[in-house]
Amino acid sequence: MASKRSNKCRICGDLFICEPRNRKRQKYCAKPTCKAAGKAARQRRWLAQAPNRDYFRGPEHVQRVREWRARHPGYWRRHRGQVRLALQDALEGQAIDFTDEIGASADAALQDALRWQGPVLIGLIAHLSDSALQADIAATSRRLLQLGQDILGGRRADAHQTGAAP
Repeated sequence: MASKRSNKCRICGDLFICEPRNRKRQKYCAKPTCKAAGKAARQRRWLAQAPNRDYFRGPEHVQRVREWRARHPGYWRRHRGQVRLALQDALEGQAIDFTDEIGASADAALQDALRWQGPVLIGLIAHLSDSALQADIAATSRRLLQLGQDILGGRRADAHQTGAAP
């Protein structure tokens, strides 16, 4: 296995650990400004080569681009507004008739009404996280639990200021 090697960034001068597969070629660190400067330098070097100077100009290149676009229709539109598929399989919902139970629980004692607490809480968390994925609901639940424990334990002095904005 290759050892980790550090290089000195050509822009900021900081030492950084190279990506193992590019350790001989990597010249810039991962900071956004250094990445942008590296990209600009690479592009300048590429455009300085004689065959590349007019790579994007001229009728033959216009035709080349048109042919590529014809072979790849909708390429530039594919990622915008694309509906993301869930990582879980879609489940067919089963209709459950709660009407008679809800009507009865409205008149019942508070202890009987508390049996709806679980589904209501999960629905509320799904609504707040804007996702019905179990992983998202679990992550939001952990955050809310930690926040509640912090507030009740007195560890958050600014607890009255936390919460979602309307």
